[in-house]
Amino acid sequence: MNEEKALKHKLYTLIVLPIVLALLLLFVCVTSFGIDSREGVIGIVIIALYLLLVVISYFRLKPLINSTLINYSLEQGKIQKELLKDLAVPYLLLDENGKIMWANHKFYETIGVSENKRFRKSIDSYFPEITPEILQSSGETSMDIEYGEKCYNLMIKRTDLSNVFEEETEEEKGDDIVVAMYLFDVTELKHYMQENADQKLVAGLVYIDNYDEVMDSLEEVKHSVLTALVDRKINMYLANIDAITKKLENDKYLFVFRQKFMQTLKDDKFSLLDDAKNINVGNEIRITLSMGIGAGSDSFNESYENARVAIGLALGRGGDQVAVKYGEQVSYFGGKSAGTEKTTRVKARVKAHAFEELLENKEKVIIMGHKRPDADAFGSAVGIYRLAVTLGKKAYIVINEVTSAIKPVINSFKGSNIYGDMIVTSEQAIHLVDANTLLAVVDVNRPSITECEELLSMVNTVVVFDHHRQSNEVISNATLSYIEPFASSACEMVAEILQYINEKPKIRPVEADAMYAGILIDTDNFLTKTGVRTFEAASYLRKCGADVTRVRKMFRSNLSELKERAQGINNAETYMDIFALSYVTPDDASDAPTVVAAKVANELLNVEGIKASFVVTEVEGVLYVSARSVDDVNVQVIMEKFNGGGHANVAGVQLEGKTKEMFFMELKETLSRMYAEGEI
Repeated sequence: MNEEKALKHKLYTLIVLPIVLALLLLFVCVTSFGIDSREGVIGIVIIALYLLLVVISYFRLKPLINSTLINYSLEQGKIQKELLKDLAVPYLLLDENGKIMWANHKFYETIGVSENKRFRKSIDSYFPEITPEILQSSGETSMDIEYGEKCYNLMIKRTDLSNVFEEETEEEKGDDIVVAMYLFDVTELKHYMQENADQKLVAGLVYIDNYDEVMDSLEEVKHSVLTALVDRKINMYLANIDAITKKLENDKYLFVFRQKFMQTLKDDKFSLLDDAKNINVGNEIRITLSMGIGAGSDSFNESYENARVAIGLALGRGGDQVAVKYGEQVSYFGGKSAGTEKTTRVKARVKAHAFEELLENKEKVIIMGHKRPDADAFGSAVGIYRLAVTLGKKAYIVINEVTSAIKPVINSFKGSNIYGDMIVTSEQAIHLVDANTLLAVVDVNRPSITECEELLSMVNTVVVFDHHRQSNEVISNATLSYIEPFASSACEMVAEILQYINEKPKIRPVEADAMYAGILIDTDNFLTKTGVRTFEAASYLRKCGADVTRVRKMFRSNLSELKERAQGINNAETYMDIFALSYVTPDDASDAPTVVAAKVANELLNVEGIKASFVVTEVEGVLYVSARSVDDVNVQVIMEKFNGGGHANVAGVQLEGKTKEMFFMELKETLSRMYAEGEI
């Protein structure tokens, strides 16, 4: 509209300017009339004749000019229309409901429809990706779509024709709306982009998880045979993807391949993991492998760093699985087995000495576990507390809510003045932080469910002790991280660390009871996730004064809890004959309803044929799921599908905005799919 007004103004100026000049000259002649009347009369006559001719010409030429302009405009419109028809880019006009009003030759050719055929369908009949919401959006919209065997970049622009033809008209409901759409063929561009991506080098690492344990279980003369078989199996598998393989150590391999083979590995579901388990030359323990793959970078050095991070995640989750780090995104494959317990304590000793060195340079230690802490979180925190106090440091344990899960243990500390300022809230802990503070995180490695996430960014030195498998969410700024998925509990890990400290901490009986209780609860009275090191840790705590009878009395159930557990068992149903599903309606007076759900899940595993159990309870709109398993079912990988976690035999998740009926429906679909695909 502005351009049209400008053109009219220029034409008006061009026509009126001669008249204005003539009037100006007439004024000059009239003025000169007083000087020389004869010449003034002649000038006035001439100017008058000129004005008469200009006016006559104006009125006679005006229709002709208008006609010429209109014809020119129509010719331009015809030319533009013909150009649009023959435009090499598919172009069409839609109404606001998506119905096709007009299209050029290229669009007809693209969708394979004759130009003589009248469109009766809406655009979403050809391109389902174009939704009513997209058509209603103002401005320009761009999106990638596929049609036939080609890829297109689609551009959509919504225009109000009332604003085009009528000045100062605001768009209202019912105005004439036209949606213009272009289709740019980017098939070749996409092809070359994909080809370029396929040629990128991807780095991978293969580790034998249990190399030492397998070799210890095998006669020495067969060591070389087993090693040769493993080498051959790995080399043959990686040769299928045209990879270059290099053995770094007895149990470590580096390989490099092109990114185009990544999908081949995923489709194969990394069968090398299962092939390795079938290698047997008399070894009592099956070999398990872990793989870490780094991709999604133009720099091979970055890909290798991603592979190192990925193998760390795979091992941190218990091994026997593959972690693929593509840029910032991490995917996991395998991980069905619960892993093999590490009998060596070398790692525990190294971590203990490193932790002791960090403590020596600090004056204050703040310890925290996860939200709504259980006996394991509190017991392991107590062990770190005793270590810090032994080294002459001020120590505090962050607990915001004392539930019935830990109340009996905490009550045992209240009888002594020694522990008067041991427990603090998050607000108090934040005010305690200074430059000489160390933060110890126990029984959790996910920042979002720690007791006070804010502390992680406030403290420079962070130490993590946990026995849960790692997920994509990790504490990234940890100075020292000791995550051991093979451990039964965090209390077991802390008990081992205490034995390697140079200045041996003298654990008090009440502290030993708290740590023993943590092991007892997490192992379901030594029935789940127990190994040699679990009993060694329990033995150490017994020597320190832990009393089995005292601990048992702490965790006796009241009548209300027993009724809830009975209700949970009564509500149980089986699925696929190997899974037990149930729910518990918590007592309004209960402050730890999730404990009951966990106990019901444990008891359901005693049912013959049941390999895994899932029990839910709802508290304040949040659905808490407790998952337990025996045999070879890994409930951690199942819970990860719902953004949860844990470890192979004990896992869980918290869900908001979802009912138990919705969860059980999704759970059944997930179990069926994973079982059919061999993931569980």
